[in-house]
Amino acid sequence: MFVVIVTFQIRDGRMPDFLPAMIENARTSLAEEEGCHRFDVCTDSERGNEVFLYELYTDRAAFDGHLQSAHFKAFDNAVSSLVGHKDIRTYDMVAS
Repeated sequence: MFVVIVTFQIRDGRMPDFLPAMIENARTSLAEEEGCHRFDVCTDSERGNEVFLYELYTDRAAFDGHLQSAHFKAFDNAVSSLVGHKDIRTYDMVAS
């Protein structure tokens, strides 16, 4: 399995615009992408501008397919002005 961790820093005051789009992207990924097995969207009240994602794919190719999907491209375009910073880390799962 292939793990993707993403941390977004959302621009001040833009979380109400960002979060619904992020949740819809996660739901669509799970519903339409055979290789997407988990897509958690997390926040913390103490870090109000931060969104943390935990995504699980069959393999790197499934994640690459996610990045090329129409729904991801639409999401990415829609939220680009809302995001101050984005950090992406990937891992190969070795145990569960």
